[in-house]
Amino acid sequence: NFAFWHSATFNNEGTKVIFTDELGGGGAATCNEATGPNRGADAIYDLKRGRFVFKSYFKIPRYQADTENCVAHNGSLVPVKGRDILVQAWYQGGVSVVDFTDSAHPKEIGFFERGPEPNGGGGGIWSAYYYNGYVYGSDFHNGFDVIKINDRRTDPARSVRLDRLNVQTQASYGERGHGH
Repeated sequence: NFAFWHSATFNNEGTKVIFTDELGGGGAATCNEATGPNRGADAIYDLKRGRFVFKSYFKIPRYQADTENCVAHNGSLVPVKGRDILVQAWYQGGVSVVDFTDSAHPKEIGFFERGPEPNGGGGGIWSAYYYNGYVYGSDFHNGFDVIKINDRRTDPARSVRLDRLNVQTQASYGERGHGH
């Protein structure tokens, strides 16, 4: 069902993985009724005995205008022990905070969105990464965003401090207050 297998993010325990489908290569409007909820979305799998077991799709739960490029893109984990929470960029769909602890029923628990580009055309947030209490996002036209999540479900992450972050290697986070 995927057009373009773009990236993969494992949960901290390595028991789940989210694959992103960058349908349209990031330049298309896919967060709309015509495209539907399963294309240009995340596919969530559990890892059981060395095999992928499909559990669900996740796509932001709000439609974007047909002029807005919007598709699943780059993100990272929010380090909450016992929970699987992802921050993720969706181009003009903004930044989504997704709890996929129940991999069959992922739920958006927060988001940040500017709306459509005033002059039309593509743009939006290309990447969103959580690091030491904040979400850092890069926007094509508006530059760099620093976002603070105000939600009790992510509050424990504030006590996790990492010495560095390289999202391409996706290092695990350790016990409360100690990053690896």
